Amino acid sequence: MKLAIALAERADAPAVWPGLGRRATEPLRLIIVPDAARMRQLSGGRAPAWGAGIALPGSRTIMVRADAQDPLTVLRHELAHLALRRAVRVRLPRWFDEGYAAYAAGEWGRLEALKLNLSVVRRGTPELAELDGALRGRSPAAEASYALAMSAVMELARRNPTGSLDPLMALLSGGEEFNAAVVRTTGLTEGRFAAEWRRSVHRRYGLLSWMLAGGLWAAVAIGVILAAAARRRADRPRRRALDDGWVIPDEEVSPELDPPREHV
Repeated sequence: MKLAIALAERADAPAVWPGLGRRATEPLRLIIVPDAARMRQLSGGRAPAWGAGIALPGSRTIMVRADAQDPLTVLRHELAHLALRRAVRVRLPRWFDEGYAAYAAGEWGRLEALKLNLSVVRRGTPELAELDGALRGRSPAAEASYALAMSAVMELARRNPTGSLDPLMALLSGGEEFNAAVVRTTGLTEGRFAAEWRRSVHRRYGLLSWMLAGGLWAAVAIGVILAAAARRRADRPRRRALDDGWVIPDEEVSPELDPPREHV
């Protein structure tokens, strides 16, 4: 009950959204569900098993799992979807939609950055178009995809002289097509922006960054543990051989170590 009240109060309060400013929340339906199974049932199968929340803009409905790690952040993420859809009527790539919601919700902590680092190190940065499919994939691949989508939205802000999403969102709100708005606010075509974003990801979150963030020391520690275990296994036969035939005699007390006797 307390959670439902806290979420309802947060949903009812005006909020500031990147590039959109302060906006009041329109009437919506907020549903708190106990777990993933119930949310998937109520959403008609549209919610993935790992998802903590879902927004249905058509019916202005938001569902949040009560067992989510941070329900308030989940709610803000879903509210960002509704705010974006309310302000922008043109078609948006899924990566921008999800990346914007993650950015607006402040979902950028050390663990998310580490996941992004490991994703880049293992598989390389996907194309922006590939993110749309990856966002629908399984966890943890989807979690890394959300972080990548968020980084792409942040790159759009960095590429503008204002360092913000304000000019882009103003064009989109005015009906400008997405790719055209990107060109006008960054000076880069869709393909060129994608290439620059990938280069930025590798520079910021590639192998060197992963190592500096602690990946190198983790790898060294794991290597030391594995080497020690291998050494113990290799030494086991030799230790058994040395133990065979060894008999430790009873300890003899040396005469000079006898305690002094009292003379009567």
